[in-house]
Amino acid sequence: MNKRLFIGTRGSKLALWQAEHIKDELLKIDSSLEIGIKIIKTTGDKILDVPLAKIGGKGLFTKEIEEEMIKGEVDIAVHSLKDVPVEFPEGLVLSSITKRDDPRDCFISFKYASIDELPQNALVGTTSLRRVMQLKKYRKDLRTKSLRGNVQTRLKKLENGEFDAIILATAGVNRLDIWDCANYIKPIEVEIMIPAMGQAALGIECKEGSFAKEITSKLTDEITYIETKIERDFVKELEGGCQVPIGVYAKLNNNSIEAKAIIGTPDGVEMLEEHIFIDREDYKDGGKRLAELMIKRGARELLKRSEKMAAELLDL
Repeated sequence: MNKRLFIGTRGSKLALWQAEHIKDELLKIDSSLEIGIKIIKTTGDKILDVPLAKIGGKGLFTKEIEEEMIKGEVDIAVHSLKDVPVEFPEGLVLSSITKRDDPRDCFISFKYASIDELPQNALVGTTSLRRVMQLKKYRKDLRTKSLRGNVQTRLKKLENGEFDAIILATAGVNRLDIWDCANYIKPIEVEIMIPAMGQAALGIECKEGSFAKEITSKLTDEITYIETKIERDFVKELEGGCQVPIGVYAKLNNNSIEAKAIIGTPDGVEMLEEHIFIDREDYKDGGKRLAELMIKRGARELLKRSEKMAAELLDL
């Protein structure tokens, strides 16, 4: 059997860290593996001067890597799970979901210690409509502006004074070990900002029936799998994409899972929130249950209004 594998990845420092991490974990399973890494530029990497929601579509950070996998140029794709669509091209599967890092979003500023300490009408940089919505919910006066580019580019813009603060994922700060990159860095509690589905976990994508699928499946973390299945099923049931603000987070404690979600309009004016507890043994239906509760309260109609508002804001 050919034990040479190629990992396809984006070229940012964070993406390369993730690919190297998976390579190291696979070598712990089988030290005789030969593992190479191939950098692939995705649509999301090529278009940096436009908000993500304006580019639209699904798989902005995965499509080109998937194409290389289908052609046989790479065997494994390592993604941030929050970037992975809930549907896959024919023949490809999500073979593993790794142990989750800190799922919270992270406040970063050179001048201010927290969201609460930002001055009136402060400017916050983020690429995410989900973060924008929840910032507006928490502080209606705050202004937001799209912030694209890799982590280092975003931090440079903050340092140059283009923003009063920016929001990144705490997991990225951990993985790049950049807790000293600014004067103030503080994770935002999920009571204030619910994360994106799958945030802080890595998803490994492979061809169905391949050796790569067989060996990478051993990297799955059971607890993270249960939590993120609920989150991904919730988004799938609502048919929500990257053009609408959706936050969803499931946390397993002993045999009980707490799941909470928020959807709304980008301006933070209209919102629906839901919060349920699920028995561990019932996790397979948890995401659907959470979504159905929201759908009964008008979630699909709200998401349509949200998508229309996002399009108007972005001049689509």
